[in-house]
Amino acid sequence: MSTVSGTSGSPRSPTGDGGAKPGESQTRPRKIQPIAQDAVPVIEARNISKAFGATTALVDVSLKAYAGRVLALLGDNGAGKSTLIKILSGVFPPDDGELLFKGRPVVFANPAAAREHGIATVFQDLAVCELLSVTRNVILGREPTKGFGPFRWLDMKRADEMARTALLQLGVRWERGLEERGINISGGERQSLAIARAMYFGSSLLVLDEPTSALAVRQAGRVLDHIEHARDQGQAVILITHNFRHALSVADDLTVLAQGRVAAHFRRDEIELEELTELVARVG
Repeated sequence: MSTVSGTSGSPRSPTGDGGAKPGESQTRPRKIQPIAQDAVPVIEARNISKAFGATTALVDVSLKAYAGRVLALLGDNGAGKSTLIKILSGVFPPDDGELLFKGRPVVFANPAAAREHGIATVFQDLAVCELLSVTRNVILGREPTKGFGPFRWLDMKRADEMARTALLQLGVRWERGLEERGINISGGERQSLAIARAMYFGSSLLVLDEPTSALAVRQAGRVLDHIEHARDQGQAVILITHNFRHALSVADDLTVLAQGRVAAHFRRDEIELEELTELVARVG
C-alpha cells in the first residue's frame, strides 16, 4: 500500500458514514484474488488532471478497473471523486492525461460516446425517471417497436419481456407490476432497476455513485448483493461511497482520493475498517 502525505493534524472520524448502523452486519472477510499480470483493464485513467478556473479538482490521478472486480473509490467531500467519475463518463474531458478503454486510448466527446463503449453511470438521484413505469425505465432510449416505415409504435409486449429478463438476469424477483411508476418504488428498487438496465444492454463498466446512500439497512444489503452479482457476471464496477463498511464488504480493490490526488490504493485484504477510517480522516 502506498500513500501520499495529506493534511496534518488530528484524525477526524467521518460523521457516521463509515460506522455501523443498527442491525447492519459486520464486514465479512473474503479471499481476494490478485490481478493477473496479463489482465487488461476495462478502463484506465493515466495521470488525469482537471481544473476549473483557479480551482484544481484532480492532479495526476491514475486508476484501473478490471472485469470481474469491484473498485471502491473513497474520499472525503471535495476529494475529486465526482470530477473523476464525470471524466470517465464523458461529461467533460480531462485537461491533462488520457483514458484507455480495454487497452486503447479513447476520447469521450460526450456521455453518449461513453455509453457506446459500454460505460454505464448510475447517479445517486438520477437512477430512474419518476413518471415512467418500470418497463419504460428499463427500455428508455432502446424502445422496441413494431410496424413499418414511419408507421411504427411501441411493442409493449416485447418491452415487458425485456424488462422481466433484465431484472431476472440481476437476480431480482420483481413482485410488483411492471406498470408501477418510478415515483412509487423505493430507493433500493430504483438502484436495482438502474443496474439491471445497464447490464441488460451490454455494459462492460458500471459506475455507481453512492448507490446505498440514505437507504434502509435491508435495501442497502440488496443493492450490495446486486453489485456482487454484477461482478460475478464479469462486469467491472466502480463504486463511489462514503460507507466504508459497504466498500469493504464488496470491493476487491480500493482507491482513496484526497485533495484531488490518489492518497492510497490497495486490495481489500490489505486493510481493515479501523485502518481505512483513520487513513481517510488523516489525508482528507
